[in-house]
Amino acid sequence: MSERFDLIVLGAGSGGLSAAQSAARLGARVALFDPDALGGTCVNRGCVPKKAMWFAAQIADMHRLGAEIGFEASTPRLDWARFRALRDQYIAGIRDRYATRLGTAGIRVIAQAARLVASDTVLTDQGVEASAPHIVIATGASPRRLDLPGFELGMLSDQVFMLDAPPQHIAIVGAGYVAVEFACMMRGLGCRVDMLVREHLLTGFDRELVEALAVQMQAHGIRIVREARIESARGEPGRITLAASDGIEHGVYDAVLWAVGRVPNSGGLGLEALGVERDEAGHVLVDVGQNTSVPGVYAVGDVTDRRALTPVAVAAGRALAERLIGGQAQAKFDDPVIPSVVFSEPPMGAIGLTEQQARARYGDAVNVHTGRYTPLLWKVAGRSGQSVVKLLSVGEERKLVGIHVLGVGSDELLQGFAVAMHKGLYWRDLKSTIAIHPTAAEELLLLH
Repeated sequence: MSERFDLIVLGAGSGGLSAAQSAARLGARVALFDPDALGGTCVNRGCVPKKAMWFAAQIADMHRLGAEIGFEASTPRLDWARFRALRDQYIAGIRDRYATRLGTAGIRVIAQAARLVASDTVLTDQGVEASAPHIVIATGASPRRLDLPGFELGMLSDQVFMLDAPPQHIAIVGAGYVAVEFACMMRGLGCRVDMLVREHLLTGFDRELVEALAVQMQAHGIRIVREARIESARGEPGRITLAASDGIEHGVYDAVLWAVGRVPNSGGLGLEALGVERDEAGHVLVDVGQNTSVPGVYAVGDVTDRRALTPVAVAAGRALAERLIGGQAQAKFDDPVIPSVVFSEPPMGAIGLTEQQARARYGDAVNVHTGRYTPLLWKVAGRSGQSVVKLLSVGEERKLVGIHVLGVGSDELLQGFAVAMHKGLYWRDLKSTIAIHPTAAEELLLLH
């Protein structure tokens, strides 16, 4: 017999939790299905453990910078076992808090995978059946696997967080934000790092800043090999050689990280039988209201083709619940002003359009304002690396359509600018605002 709910959510990651909790607060009876740990990728295998590792790498670099400005020199060594235990303890606390909140909200949590057998009914392999007028697919995405010889010798991003010790020499195959972030973190923690990329780093980010980041990565000792198309891996764990299509071999490495993108977890959900449309990559296709091609079935988060960012999934889940349960017919998430940060070294942040995107949309009406500077502390220490700030405005009114920052502190300083851009930010607003001196943020106000 099928138990009846007002809303069913498949997936307990950021988007699924947002939809479930928002709907419950609005009075809905909600069922949440997921065989994995609460919090999904972000909490368990993504944002949270990644940021913890990034902080560790930052601390290591601050030790080096301290020696450069006159502190007694010492070689910091991270106790990986202790770090991992503290990090995992923190993550376990997050999961516990989620469980408490879900229980308090009256949300029925079923730790099983479910598939759709009708547009209003789901079923698990253990025989649990539930139905609701609204079913939300929020099953997220997983690291892409390649069908090439020796692939199993390397690891995926999920497995990096299970390391008990840092590799001495690691190859990172890929050029996206996961590849760049791990390259910088591993290098910061003392590993030798080779990045093997097909073409450009960080497609989708502003090319000028990406190239400036690549220069700094290489200055930090990261070896970036472009036009490297890896066809196979051979050897044994701890001694891995990679072969490229041009006949060149790379290695020997004691670790390889495959960071070649992510694929949506849309298989095995019964979508084909129901006629839920997906794209060639497997993303569930949705409109601005998160509706799929089948009435009563919706999707949020990384399983869709929307921006794969936790806050985007959270906002989409909340808006969907407000529409379905809260009676707000116009509620939807459709905000082009989405801030994002690559936690590289140094970090790189962006809001809105890149220069390439802006010119494609607005042509010659685009105004570009770019500035470069060396952070004060780096200057004192004798470092020569430069930060880059870039503003893109449109027309005579010079409305801001893009803000891009590469440099220390960019991960924190951009949030306030995102609020301003969301409300409508113009060049004149920046020029009439008093800057905080001396800071990295003021560089955005001092451009000409």
